[in-house]
Amino acid sequence: MTEWSKRVRAGLNLTVQYPPGESAVAALADHLRIVEAVRDAGWDSVFVAQHYLSEGMAHLQPLPLLGLLSSVAGDMRLGAGICLLALQNPVDVAEAYATADVISDGRLVFGAGLGYRGVEYDAFGAIAGSRVERFTRNLDLVTRLWQGEAVDADLPWCRLDGARLSTLPLQRPRPPVWLAANSDKAVRRAARLGDAWMINPHAAMTTVERQMELFRATRAEAGLPPAVDVPLMREVVCAPDRATAVARARRHLADKYAVYRRWGQDSVLPSDDRFDAEPTELSRDRFVIGDPQDCLLTLRDWIKRVDATEVVLRVHWAGAPVEEALESVELLSTEVLPHL
Repeated sequence: MTEWSKRVRAGLNLTVQYPPGESAVAALADHLRIVEAVRDAGWDSVFVAQHYLSEGMAHLQPLPLLGLLSSVAGDMRLGAGICLLALQNPVDVAEAYATADVISDGRLVFGAGLGYRGVEYDAFGAIAGSRVERFTRNLDLVTRLWQGEAVDADLPWCRLDGARLSTLPLQRPRPPVWLAANSDKAVRRAARLGDAWMINPHAAMTTVERQMELFRATRAEAGLPPAVDVPLMREVVCAPDRATAVARARRHLADKYAVYRRWGQDSVLPSDDRFDAEPTELSRDRFVIGDPQDCLLTLRDWIKRVDATEVVLRVHWAGAPVEEALESVELLSTEVLPHL
């Protein structure tokens, strides 16, 4: 590992999205080029997310990708960022991600979240009003199965009678569990149930800073120790000069967040944090955009504000040329991350 990774780790939030109608094979090849670039530069982790029926952008699924990435990611940690846990069967999740931990030689981070899109809940026959219960029950069952317990359950979506996993994860007692959260209520839940809060890439830092205090206070009230990992996910456009970075962000990030707004993603953020601003205003205090010096100063400030232990950076978006992402990775690796 590089010297800087011992202080603040660097992770890649892999897009796994591409424009509908374009080649999935070509998109996957581009994603793998970015993974190989961060691997060769000494980054520490790579995360892949999950969505179903993604209107406006196609989306590769995380579990097959994690198997593929285990063969190309070197010694980087591999993570789900995130698994839509309330939509899944907990036995399937426990078995599949235990297998992923084995395949990755014990380097799995299990990121999970509630999700917010009604179309996904409808597709799986999950009643929206029960999503929190399904999420918390599933998380409990998955973690207990990973720990080798005999598990009973009598739920509408899962019935178990002394069930045990035959294949356990390599990490004992289980892989780390990082929980995504947008609203204050979800942040409190992440504090009580998870090992870390996977800070989303789209909330303004003023919101994140306030919610981090809420997260830490909730853990203290519950008698839990401070979280060891504080992963800060952010969108990053790093270019040789600021004007180029701003132009790229306007082309690609603006389109992505217009789709997210149609999906209703900002509706689960606190009421004063929305995506309906014009691109320059939207990016302020939210995205890292600029030349290497701009990116360094911004990331350094934001890391300090939440005492982050890892930055998980998304450098590529559906439809963006992969060469721009690779240039961003090169600049970040040589001129930004070594100085954090």
